[in-house]
Amino acid sequence: MKRTSLRRFTAPAATAAVLALTLGACGGNNENGGNGDAGLSGTITADGSSTVGPLTAAASEFFNEASPDVRITVGESGTGGGFEKFCAGETDLSNASRPISEEDEVPICEKNDIEYQEMVVANDALTVVVPTGNDFVTCLTTDQLKMIWEPKAEGEVTNWNQVDSSFPDQELDLYGPGTDSGTFDYFTDEINGEEGASRADYTPSEDDNIIVEGVSGSEGGFGYLGFTYYEENADKLKAVEIDSGAGCVGPSAETVQDGTYTPLGRPLFIYPAIAKMSENESLVAFLDYYVENDGTIADAAQYIPLSDDQKATLESELADAKSAAGL
Repeated sequence: MKRTSLRRFTAPAATAAVLALTLGACGGNNENGGNGDAGLSGTITADGSSTVGPLTAAASEFFNEASPDVRITVGESGTGGGFEKFCAGETDLSNASRPISEEDEVPICEKNDIEYQEMVVANDALTVVVPTGNDFVTCLTTDQLKMIWEPKAEGEVTNWNQVDSSFPDQELDLYGPGTDSGTFDYFTDEINGEEGASRADYTPSEDDNIIVEGVSGSEGGFGYLGFTYYEENADKLKAVEIDSGAGCVGPSAETVQDGTYTPLGRPLFIYPAIAKMSENESLVAFLDYYVENDGTIADAAQYIPLSDDQKATLESELADAKSAAGL
């Protein structure tokens, strides 16, 4: 069986308004199970990735327009923290910015008889950022990223001019996700060659807003986070293009979907618990709604939507989950 994480919906007011107008027209009838049901009640608990959280929270907010008596809570303890709760049977849904770990997390779920379905609900461009006032960094190679972030750089690579001699004598001030974050796991694996391998002398946080404020508030600020947080704060942050060997490429929907933003383009996941689906019709209705409106929600909440092939796969994954739940 396949497997996913979560955060609070923090899209700007204008985005929320667009989402309300777009999805409000969808609400009201549930003939196909995807647009909510005013007769539903109960609770749904989700936790996990701070990168995926706003998407799930947005879906829940607008699902509640048609199903106001369903109480949906979305936590943001990080992908690892979310899976810890999920595999203990404490949550119905786990949001994740990386797949569930076959080595560490799958055995715990299996021990506790937690069956689940992995579902890719959006795409992300893990985004490397500097403050908007930085006029010397426009593109970095993956080798330069490794030079900055690998464990042996700790206490050694501390100035921008060590990264490139053309850069000024400016102290590096580093910010990034904490070790419970799936973004941390993904970045360290792809850039440093080993999941979890990173210098420790940076300011870590599971709250991406702290990373935003740290980088934007420092002349030498440098960090990485999910694309949604960059887009929400493009007035404070500048995205750095990445060169993995084929030239400099910036993060965007197009470059993630066509595979050119490599290696930092990635899928985002949710993991519903099969047993919870069998017990909770509100969870099934919410998943129906989430999948049916996935593209609209992703667009309005500033996520990179699924390709047509990915959307077809998502629909198939939901059908598999419902079948496994005996629905």
